[in-house]
Amino acid sequence: MPVLHNLVSNKELKARMLAETEPRTTVSFYKYFHIADPKAFRDALYLELTKLKVFGRVYVAHEGINAQVSVPASLYEQMKATLYAFDPALDNLRMNIALDDDGKSFWVLRLKVRDRIVADGIEDESFDASDVGGYLKAADVNAMLDDPDAVFVDMRNHYEYEVGHFDNAMEIPADTFRDQLPMAVEMLKEQKDKKIVMYCTGGIRCEKASAWMRHNGFDNIYHIEGGIIEYARRAREQGLPVRFKGKNFVFDERMGERISDDVLAHCHQCGTPCDTHVNCVNDGCHLLFIQCAQCAETFQNCCSPICMEESSLPPEEQRARRAGRENGNKIFNKSRGLLNMTIPAPLKK
Repeated sequence: MPVLHNLVSNKELKARMLAETEPRTTVSFYKYFHIADPKAFRDALYLELTKLKVFGRVYVAHEGINAQVSVPASLYEQMKATLYAFDPALDNLRMNIALDDDGKSFWVLRLKVRDRIVADGIEDESFDASDVGGYLKAADVNAMLDDPDAVFVDMRNHYEYEVGHFDNAMEIPADTFRDQLPMAVEMLKEQKDKKIVMYCTGGIRCEKASAWMRHNGFDNIYHIEGGIIEYARRAREQGLPVRFKGKNFVFDERMGERISDDVLAHCHQCGTPCDTHVNCVNDGCHLLFIQCAQCAETFQNCCSPICMEESSLPPEEQRARRAGRENGNKIFNKSRGLLNMTIPAPLKK
């Protein structure tokens, strides 16, 4: 029986990827459609993608597929053909090619079966994820941005919105998509007569959000086809103004694609203009936050003096400190501050 999972260490896999001489293409794709047997679908797809040296994250569920992967450039068209032929629902699947890409985004293929391809917390069995709002292409988006009766709603997390967004877009201030959905319904209930335009990174969240809004009685709902990635790509190709400002946060090693030269965010330590996301190097923390080059040097790539001190200890002592410690929120939140989030509280005895 063929091996259906990785057997090599992450360290070796990353070294192999970095040693590759052929450039890679980073691409994301998703599709909502019914998969009767996600496990069988996953296993068969794993074999096909492994043959093509594909790396990345792929989630499969009864409701469809969601993927962010890289593939050797010479095999990109073959990967597309393989996916199109793999299932009738994937024929002509939209592929979002990364905008700002060095091909070093992934070094292993992880293909997992999940309950949902996007964790949404929806338990209403009458909800139909396929009953979505209208799709907007790049020119439509720009027209809507100039329409006083249109409201743009960012369906990404606060740390994504912080580094880049459309002017005057409404932020749904939550850490998770499942928390955003009911919040969006509540925040927009007084604007049901408006044209509501939802957007996200690659389209998967805003498409489901548009269906959820329709399920909750909103009729004038739209979403950006292919999300920010597809909008920026098509606008550039068509010579249209790219109206998205700042960076588009992405969930791989790059942590961001530069869309415009605007820097909308600030270093979480000193407040200077900066939109570079990093993870604290302390193995007992790994907090995601924004750090400028000067603070990276000052704090030795840590989020606080506490983490600087802990990361400088011998490995054995670091492990001893982490033992039995509860994990805190791994994302910076202004309301809590860096020092309060850096080191989680120890377990109570």
